[in-house]
Amino acid sequence: MHFVIMGCGRVGTMLATKAEAMGHSVAVIDRDPLAFRRLGEDFAGRRVAGIGFDRATLEEAGAREASAFAAVSSGDNSNIISARVARETFGVRNVVARIYDPRRAEVYERLGIATVATVRWTADQVMSRLVPGSTAHEYRDVSGALTLLEVAPETSWMGVPLLEIERRSGARVTHLTRLGEGVLPTQQMRLQEGDRVHLMAPTARLAEVETLLAHQRGDITLPGLDRTDSEEAS
Repeated sequence: MHFVIMGCGRVGTMLATKAEAMGHSVAVIDRDPLAFRRLGEDFAGRRVAGIGFDRATLEEAGAREASAFAAVSSGDNSNIISARVARETFGVRNVVARIYDPRRAEVYERLGIATVATVRWTADQVMSRLVPGSTAHEYRDVSGALTLLEVAPETSWMGVPLLEIERRSGARVTHLTRLGEGVLPTQQMRLQEGDRVHLMAPTARLAEVETLLAHQRGDITLPGLDRTDSEEAS
């Protein structure tokens, strides 16, 4: 994957080094060339001086080949404009914008841009929104036996009933985040593009559940939990 990160402050630097450590190619954009000193001499990615929503700057950063774009500068307006240009002009699928004013977040998520407010911003949370199939752990019960995780399933799961996801994973879907809003599941509900699924799963099986939903449907099966309706009927 190729990552483009707009903003070379503390968070941008953390994201860039984390993405590179994961084996991804990275380009970092900042209007101040001196900001790139934070990346260190070992950083092998591109350093692009310019404005994050300028098309020529995004071209230089490789936005047309990018799988993920993170706008993490110090300005809400710059972040959201850059994120929209990355998605709408360059077709970047996984886009996230840092937002200081949480009142704006719902509006931006309805535009299809994931947002994370500064008060709960971490590099891990951003990465979970940029990498398809990635997860974030949201809660663990007092005994440690159950963990609530947030998952962006691999695209082949789109259109699958939530009940099938529960059967195959052995986890319980507690709710969805759809277009920036929390939605309680119904028996007829199917996964839609852009949905983030929140599941309560046995802590001992977290790795299995995460692996299942990160791969194409049918590539991974969990023993005793992998039967579809048609298989059950046969």
